[in-house]
Amino acid sequence: MIYIIENDKLKVKVSSMGAELQSIRRIEDDTEYLWQGDPTYWAGRATNLFPICGRLFEGKYTYDGKTYEMTLHGFAKLQEFEVIRQDTAALTLQLKENDETLGMYPFRFTLEISYVLSGEDLNITLIVHNLDDKTMYFAVGGHPGFNLPLEEGKTFEDYYIEFDEPCDAKKLCLSDTCFYLDKDEAFPLEDNRVLHLQHGLFDHDAIFLCDMASGVTLRCVDGKRSVHMSYPDMPQLGLWHKPQSDAPYVCIEPWTSYPSTDGKVDALETKQSMHTLEPRGVYRNVYTMTFR
Repeated sequence: MIYIIENDKLKVKVSSMGAELQSIRRIEDDTEYLWQGDPTYWAGRATNLFPICGRLFEGKYTYDGKTYEMTLHGFAKLQEFEVIRQDTAALTLQLKENDETLGMYPFRFTLEISYVLSGEDLNITLIVHNLDDKTMYFAVGGHPGFNLPLEEGKTFEDYYIEFDEPCDAKKLCLSDTCFYLDKDEAFPLEDNRVLHLQHGLFDHDAIFLCDMASGVTLRCVDGKRSVHMSYPDMPQLGLWHKPQSDAPYVCIEPWTSYPSTDGKVDALETKQSMHTLEPRGVYRNVYTMTFR
């Protein structure tokens, strides 16, 4: 089912499947910011990542001596969420463990995803409750895609990503199959802030960064429309579109964890950069997208 929230600036649509954003339109001129899921390039729009980010080596992991299988970015994207709160400009959806999730991830939990509009801001809050009697291991992340260009007369290559402040960003070194090689390398930015977009940037799949500023703006030279994303508690950032293509979008993906290491089936208890949550504990993370 599709739910709508809106204010005097933005109109947002959210699906109960995966609690995934479906549309973000500016009221003033009906600009659609969100990628609309053309399967020629990528059928997704704004995947929510839980309880892992990225791929698992061989598609599996171990926990407490038992082997489990899980798909790319976890199972939340394929689960039907229940709406638990809604008003004109705010919506909260919830996923609770079920027989299917327990077969992939042996924990009792709830995952709440809230969307709240405030002026030109869309605030996204992720809340995890550990309902189990054992420590829970998980990661969260976002995967929104944005249409490019956002204005007539512009091209993909007219756009750039500008970090909120100068930084010595590092790029995670990945294998040809997009697994982490346990090393990072410098990722030069113009003036330590700016990355000019070119389709060829993604010929080898996604770019994952760490040690960078906690906010970026997607904008165009002499353009009027932009997207700013602030992710203060997401230490990794992915940038992506379909490899070796002229895909007319870019994904800006704040994550809390690294991809799995190449050649290693992870034990969940020791998987790199996972959050731990004690029984009855609550975890909260907020990131914000601003549309101008």
